Amino acid sequence: MHALRRPARAALLLAGASAAVAPAAADDLRSALASAYETNPTIEAARANQRAVDAAVPIARAAGLPSLGGTATYTEFVKKSANAFTSPDRALDAQASLSVPIFSGGAVRNSVAAAETRVTAGRADLRATESGLFAQVVGAYLDVIRDSAIVGLNRNNVQVLDVNLTATRDRFEIGDLTRTDVAQSQARLAQARGDLRNAEATLAGSRESYIRLVGRPPVDLQPPPPLPNMPASAEEAVSVALESNPDLAAARERSKAAGYDTRVAGAGRLPKVSVFTGLDYTNYFDSLASIPGTLPFAQHQTSAQAGVRATIPLFQGGLPAAQERQAQARESQTLEQEIGTEREVIATVRTYFQQWKAANEIIVSSQSAVDAATLSLEGVRAENSVGNRTILDILNAEQELLNAQVQLVRARRNAYVAGFSLLAAMGKAEARDIGIEGGALYDPTVNYRRVRNNIWDWAHDPAPKPQSTRTVDTPAQDGSIPSDPTAPAIPGVPNSGG
Repeated sequence: MHALRRPARAALLLAGASAAVAPAAADDLRSALASAYETNPTIEAARANQRAVDAAVPIARAAGLPSLGGTATYTEFVKKSANAFTSPDRALDAQASLSVPIFSGGAVRNSVAAAETRVTAGRADLRATESGLFAQVVGAYLDVIRDSAIVGLNRNNVQVLDVNLTATRDRFEIGDLTRTDVAQSQARLAQARGDLRNAEATLAGSRESYIRLVGRPPVDLQPPPPLPNMPASAEEAVSVALESNPDLAAARERSKAAGYDTRVAGAGRLPKVSVFTGLDYTNYFDSLASIPGTLPFAQHQTSAQAGVRATIPLFQGGLPAAQERQAQARESQTLEQEIGTEREVIATVRTYFQQWKAANEIIVSSQSAVDAATLSLEGVRAENSVGNRTILDILNAEQELLNAQVQLVRARRNAYVAGFSLLAAMGKAEARDIGIEGGALYDPTVNYRRVRNNIWDWAHDPAPKPQSTRTVDTPAQDGSIPSDPTAPAIPGVPNSGG
């Protein structure tokens, strides 16, 4: 089903993913993308749709090719007229005809051109589906990493608050603290446990989304590599997108195809010329009677004819003009849709560029906030030990550190996803750019070359079977994470170079 891999000179978008040695059972981003590329039903459906678009070319070409047909009729004359002295008892009539179109006013030529142009547009649509799927996979991959980190942070917060509550109760027993201090610690611990449960539910949902896209559960996801070749400005990103965005390329090709459709409609006014030949054969099976005193009639006969047929439309009730106006209106529609797609691409690229830049700036500020909140918590605890700070001050400082850590995790996820989405909108996040390993890349031209000149009426493909994998056997996901005291609280998700 899959064609040979495209040339290796294509840039490897995720080449850095293989630089780090991952644990044996760990998943990296490239393997997740490869799994989605091979097993996801959305992309498999898009490939099947493209094969259907390929079939439109031989369908259009068939109208300009010779047609050969035949009929055969066997008749038993069970009751004859009283005056039919020579009527046969039975007869076999067979006819064969061959027609070859010579001129169709350009309708066939332009129909083929329109179909071929839509094949090109369909390939661009397939590219768009591919990059769109990859953007979803990257988002799901980073969501699992983000939510796993948030669960870890909340779990650590629960543990810290549990220790705090024990210490507060001990100090209350000796009269060093008040019942209010204990109640405040209990309230914060209860809230932290609720936040942890919400974080675990969110992580379970992210893992299910990952399974839906990738086809398998996430296992020890590794930090993704930095995104290379990011644009320096929004103008540069837009310039690349206008040349490479697959949605825009498809819209342009559809505009061209609609122009050919207009020419096809206009050809309805022009004559059509074809040459034809035919052969007739009749056999009476020796049942044709003869008139007495005359030579016997032949019991079988053959005739043939050939000629040129010209069909010249003189008046069709305005049908050709109406069809041409309809085609022109649809051509106008595609031209406007092309501009609309261009606008959407420009807006999308600019938006993702700003989101990427903003997220990278938020990473810097969030890291500063984490560092400051860490120092603040240490200071508050030290001051509390000498009686200058209350338990509430410690609780507030711990919450501020947790909030800053969570914001940093989210900013790292947002920066990477926005950066990859920017590359996708620029047309630079497809399988040929990523360098997927583990199998040959799907080449839509292979099927097109296979079917475009196939004129055998009895050719057929095997019955369709699903190519994507099912996920019904995957286990239901939960929000648990491994308890590893050596693991960092915040995964090292790179910020993609902003």
